[in-house]
Amino acid sequence: MRRLLPFLVLLTLPILTPRPAPAQDVDSLWVAEHYVKMDTLIPMRDGVRLYTAIYIPKDRTRPHPIILRRTPYSVGRYGNHRYNPAGGAWAQFQRLGYIMVTQDVRGRYMSEGAFDDARPQRTSYDGPRDTDESTDTWDAIEWLVRNLPGNNGRVGMYGVSYPGFYSAVGGINAHPALRVTSPQAPVGDWWIGDDWRHNGALFLAHTFHFYNGFGFPRRAPTSQGRPGFDIASPDGYRFFLELGPLSNVNARFYGDSVAFWDSLAAHPNYDDYWKRRAVGPHLRRMPPAVLTVGGWFDAEDVYGPFAVYHATERQNPGIANHLVVGPWSHGQWGSGPADVLGDIRFGETGPFFRDSVFIPFFRHHLEGTPDPGLPEAYAFETGTNAWRRYDAWPPRSAQPRALYLREGGGLAWDAPAGGADAFDEYVSDPARPVPHISWISPYMTYEYMTADQRFAATRPDVLVYRTPPLQEDVTIAGPIGVTLHVSTSGTDSDWIVKVIDVHPDSAADPDPNPSGVRMGGYQQLIRGEPFRGRFRNSREHPEPFVPNQPARVEFEMPD
Repeated sequence: MRRLLPFLVLLTLPILTPRPAPAQDVDSLWVAEHYVKMDTLIPMRDGVRLYTAIYIPKDRTRPHPIILRRTPYSVGRYGNHRYNPAGGAWAQFQRLGYIMVTQDVRGRYMSEGAFDDARPQRTSYDGPRDTDESTDTWDAIEWLVRNLPGNNGRVGMYGVSYPGFYSAVGGINAHPALRVTSPQAPVGDWWIGDDWRHNGALFLAHTFHFYNGFGFPRRAPTSQGRPGFDIASPDGYRFFLELGPLSNVNARFYGDSVAFWDSLAAHPNYDDYWKRRAVGPHLRRMPPAVLTVGGWFDAEDVYGPFAVYHATERQNPGIANHLVVGPWSHGQWGSGPADVLGDIRFGETGPFFRDSVFIPFFRHHLEGTPDPGLPEAYAFETGTNAWRRYDAWPPRSAQPRALYLREGGGLAWDAPAGGADAFDEYVSDPARPVPHISWISPYMTYEYMTADQRFAATRPDVLVYRTPPLQEDVTIAGPIGVTLHVSTSGTDSDWIVKVIDVHPDSAADPDPNPSGVRMGGYQQLIRGEPFRGRFRNSREHPEPFVPNQPARVEFEMPD
């Protein structure tokens, strides 16, 4: 497929008598020593009961806040005397003596009802049968504050990824006891930029592997998940090439068992199926405090945190709404040092987030401890490896700048003076597509978000444009806009744009980093995103390209 690319791209820049716990592990034994565990079914307004694991501190000398985490990934270990080990921020809340609650969402594991992926939010309620995740959250909180001994009437929610989605939508029409919620790596929109599709382009490896197990239905409440199929190959690139058309996924693996996979195929365009699952328009009447968390290098949900933060800010004036974004992969901030991703090192960032931001913010709103004084946005600046405080996001001081593709593979801040008819071209072979990493893996890897791009830059079907060595620091903050003028000999194409930081040559960087990689000349991915060309004029109504006729493609990459 022959493609022409002219010289213009704009980059606008989650009372019982205890028995001794069975031997498990050190962490769970600590929990058993300090907590009484109670598993129960909490009724929702329509009669469906949701399985809930409750950890009540044995200390009854003071009232305790409640932490609620709702999940589709199981609250196990199941049973009153089977204790989950504590780790990360969850363990820190336990050390503070909070009442800890996890709940299987409707239709998952041991909860009753039917599961619906990214269950749509209702806009009106005519009776008790009209339910969604916000009503399930409201009913769960109402039961908890009325029935748990020793609670102080204040509830906080948080969760990462899918539980981050439940932490966001659970705050809609918030229960009065819900004082704070923290959606972390929340799903914002599954068509525009989270998980399965990005600007309409399917992330095949990620989607296939996730629903290969998660997507299979259950016949009744169960404590056991279903294992997926083993693709019997470490080479995902080869596996998906040899798979053939997407219909072969059902023919060889899923049958018609995975409803969401079938929905992906049935809804390639941005229709009501996707719009009803986008959380932003519904984030109204949220709790008094919201702390949205994301990672610059989150391969799964890099779009969602910004969508949730901005929608909350726009529709809930006056609440304490904050954004934190660090140099993290998916959920990396939850435990451990969070100091490295792939070959790139940032210094310890996890402990700072948990000890100085997340825990103090929750304690303030749940216990009344001093206000930690968070800025509107806490953003980690990579390159300098420093946290920056901003009173708005994007920062008010940021100024739009344009970068232009130039002749001879150049990239410049100045627009070309002429050459409107100039172009570069390449041949794209669908039988030999550009891989997303230079190494072998069956999966979409987390590390690809910072990986060295020299493997791609040497291919003849990739165009590279580069500035001269920068003479001063350049900080990019906020969304990156892309404008392409293109033509193709076919009728459709995915256009992928990458912003890359080229490290100094080896002469200026003679020693390898601690992982043994020499960083001289390293082409570090800063941001990359695809756009399915048929949606250039409308997400809802795709249009084919007219072969060899120039067209304009514009889209926005995540901040």
